[in-house]
Amino acid sequence: TAPGPRSYTTLRDEAVKLFNSLQQLESERDPVPLMQGVLQTCLDLPPLVDEIYCQLVKQTTEPPAPGGQGDLHYWQLLTCMSCTFLPSPPVLRFLRFHLDRRVPSRFPGSEMAKYACFIREALGKTKGRECVPSLEEILVLMRRQEMICTVHCPGAPACSVAISSHTTAEEVARELVSRLGLSQSPNLFALYEQSRRREQPVRSATLLADVLTRFE
Repeated sequence: TAPGPRSYTTLRDEAVKLFNSLQQLESERDPVPLMQGVLQTCLDLPPLVDEIYCQLVKQTTEPPAPGGQGDLHYWQLLTCMSCTFLPSPPVLRFLRFHLDRRVPSRFPGSEMAKYACFIREALGKTKGRECVPSLEEILVLMRRQEMICTVHCPGAPACSVAISSHTTAEEVARELVSRLGLSQSPNLFALYEQSRRREQPVRSATLLADVLTRFE
């Protein structure tokens, strides 16, 4: 299940806890729940977003084992951060320098360089999330891939749509209208989310990744 409400102490104490989580991440066999926990703390306590970005830049600048499991775990969390939060302008400039200069020049063609390229592109699209990435989304982001979203259409077979962390409901609805040959229809189309308790339209600007997290 997705993380529920948490109780927090002071920002300083929570920053120390996050630092300890990053240290643990390096040797974690299954890093996904730990990554989601870090993301949830940042969502609940926005002042810590810059702190985590700075710590991740530091951890990926002079890794003891470049390209090793621990190093890649840091890059994977940095990838998830970039698809969820934007840092403040000064930290963003610092991060872009790290992604544009340090990594590609030192490790060209490496996994780290590929993550750096992915993160750089993601930062240009990220506007903020209502929910942290689901466990499935984190796994997909760790592989720098897209998620497959299944949409059930009345009177037509279910459609599978590839989405990213930045895909909106309007973009998916537009693609489905095109696939189903309804582009000339005078009707309006929208996506709906349905649970056991309710059915409601998904706002056009809503990120589909947030909807999937709520279902998780």
